[in-house]
Amino acid sequence: MPKLDRYILLKYLKTFLLAMALIIVIVITFDVSEKLDDFLSGHAPLGEIVYRYYLNFIPGFVNLYSPLFIFISVIFFTSKMAGNTEIIAILGSGISYRRLMRPYLYGALIVAFIVLIFGNFLIPVNNRTLTEFENEYIYTQRQSYFSNIHFQAKHGVQIYAESYDATTMSVTEFHRDEYDENYCLVDRIYCSRIQYDTLTGKWDCQDFLHRTIDGNKEHLSRSGQSQRNLGITPDDFNWASDDVTTMNSVKLHQYIQHEKMRGSTTVVAAKIEYYQRLLNPLAIIIMTFIGLGVSSRKTRGGIGVHLAVGISLAFGFIVFMKVSTVYAIFGTLNPFIAVLLPQAVFGIIAAVLIRTAPK
Repeated sequence: MPKLDRYILLKYLKTFLLAMALIIVIVITFDVSEKLDDFLSGHAPLGEIVYRYYLNFIPGFVNLYSPLFIFISVIFFTSKMAGNTEIIAILGSGISYRRLMRPYLYGALIVAFIVLIFGNFLIPVNNRTLTEFENEYIYTQRQSYFSNIHFQAKHGVQIYAESYDATTMSVTEFHRDEYDENYCLVDRIYCSRIQYDTLTGKWDCQDFLHRTIDGNKEHLSRSGQSQRNLGITPDDFNWASDDVTTMNSVKLHQYIQHEKMRGSTTVVAAKIEYYQRLLNPLAIIIMTFIGLGVSSRKTRGGIGVHLAVGISLAFGFIVFMKVSTVYAIFGTLNPFIAVLLPQAVFGIIAAVLIRTAPK
C-alpha cells in the first residue's frame, strides 16, 4: 500500500477506535447510574452485569451508532490535517482530490463490512443474551396477557380471540373461520374458552360449537367440554413477545414472510429492522465523504467550525432517519423507501460537498 494511503488509513481507523472507546465509557457511566437501582433490586451479580449485560450491550451500541462515530472521527483527524496544511501539501504535490479520497474509501469499506457481518449475524446473538438478562434481573414483570387478537393461521384460516393468557396458555372467546378460494365461509369453530394441554398437544374446549357449510348444506355440532386439535399452538398467540432484534437476518426474513401471511401489524417494524441492517453500512461510506468534504477546507475557526457543521449534519441525518421510519410505521411510506431516503438525500449532500471542496 502506498505511504499516503497507509498514513491516512491508520489515522482513520485509530481515530475511530479512540472516539468509540471514549463515547462507550461515557455511555456506560450514564447507563450504570440509570440502572443501578434496577441491578440492586434485581440482585444481579457483578459478574452477570459485566459479562452478560455490558459485554453484549457494547457491540450493539457501536453497531447502531457507527456512522456517527465514523463521522466524528473523519471530521477530527481531517481537520487537523487541514489545519497543519497537510491537505494543501498533498494536493500541491500533484495528487488529485479523487486520489486523496481513496484511503477514506478503504477505511469506510473495512468498517462497513464489519458492521454488515456484525449487524446481520452476531449482534442478534448478543441481543438475545441481553434480553435474557433484562428479563431475569430488570423487567421481571413481563406482559403475559394480550387482548383483541386477530391473525391468519394459514392461507384462508382466520383466528379471532378476545384475550390470551400466556401464563395459563388459555384463550377466551375463540373463533376460527376457514374460507375457500372464493372467500366463502366453509367452516367455523367457536369456543367460549380454550386451554392448551401440553401432554396431548390439544386444546381443552368449553362450549364447543362447530359449523360446516357445503353449498346449500349446513351441519352444526355442539359439546360442553371436549378436547380438540384446532390446528394452532400457543406459539401462534405469542406474536407480541417476538423480538426481531434477537433474530439473525435469515430468521428475520422468514419471520417477515410468516407475519405477512398472518396479517400481523408487526411486519412494518420488522421490515425496517431488516432494511436498516442491510443499508446501515452504506451510511458509513456516506458519512465518511460528508466528513471529508466538510473538514478538508482550511478555515479560520479550525476544527471547532468543522465539528459544529459536521455534528449538525450528523444529527440532521439521525432526525431524518427517525422521522421517515415513524412515517413508515404509522403512515403509508414503504419501509424500504423509509430507510433508503435519508441515505439518498445525504448521499447527494456528500456528492455536493466533495464536488465543491477546494482542490
